[in-house]
Amino acid sequence: MTLFDRDSQRLAVVTGASSGIGEELARGLARRGHSLVLVARRAERLEALARELSGAHSVRVEVRGCDLADRPARASLFAELEGREVDVLCHSAGFATFGRVGTLDVHREREQVELNAVAVHDLTLAVLPGMRARRRGAILVVGSTAGHQPMPGSATYSASKAFANCFAEALHEELRGTGVTCTLLAPGPVRTGFAEVAGVKHLEGKGGDFAWLGAARVAEEALRAMAARRRVVVPGAFAKLETLGGRYTPRALLLPAIAKVLERARS
Repeated sequence: MTLFDRDSQRLAVVTGASSGIGEELARGLARRGHSLVLVARRAERLEALARELSGAHSVRVEVRGCDLADRPARASLFAELEGREVDVLCHSAGFATFGRVGTLDVHREREQVELNAVAVHDLTLAVLPGMRARRRGAILVVGSTAGHQPMPGSATYSASKAFANCFAEALHEELRGTGVTCTLLAPGPVRTGFAEVAGVKHLEGKGGDFAWLGAARVAEEALRAMAARRRVVVPGAFAKLETLGGRYTPRALLLPAIAKVLERARS
C-alpha cells in the first residue's frame, strides 16, 4: 500500500487546521481518502470544514478544539493520540511575533515557543511509538525558511522554527529503514491569516507572486513530498533563495540586513 491509498481507511491528524496551510493539508488528505482529526483552537471553524470534507469526500472527520500552547489541554490530546492508530501527523499550528524581544509581551513569547516547538516535539512523541511498531506512518513538520537563520526583530519565531526544522530533518534520518518518515516543509511567505496574527498584515503580498505563494499550492507540494518520502520540501523559487541566503551568507552581513528589513517593515 502507498501512503495515500484511498482504500486504506488510514487516520490523519492535522494541527492548525482552521486556516491556511493546515486547512489545505486537511483538504488534500480528504481528497486522498484519509479519515481526519482536525485540531485547532477555533472549533467552530473546524466544524464547518469537517462538514464540507465529510460531505465532499465521504470520509470521517473528527474535530478537537484544543489550544496546543496550553500544556494541560495538550496533555489530553496527547493521551488520545497515544492510544490511536495515527498514520499521518501534520504539524501546521504556529504563529509569529515581530519586534525586539525585550519589548514584546512575555506571555505571548512563551506561547510561541510552546506552540511552534514544544507542541511539535510532544505530539510527535505521542504517535511515533505506534507508527514504529506498525512499521508505517508519516509526519510532516511545517517549519519555515525563517528557521534557517537568526532573525533580529523576530528572534523567538526564527528560533522556534530552527528547532522545528532541525528536529524534522534529524528525525527523518533516524527513521530510515523503519517504514516511518518525517518530512520538513519549509515555506517562505504564504498568503494566509499568518501575517495578520503577527501584526504585519500590510506586508502580505509585497513582492507579488514571486515571493508569496498560495496555501493550496504549498500544501499540495508538501503532500507530494510526504508520499515520495522526501526529507525536505521548500516550495517556490523565492523560498529557495531565502534558504540559500540564510544558510550561507556570513552572519556579520546577514544579521544587520535582516534587522533593517524587519525594522522598516514594522514602521
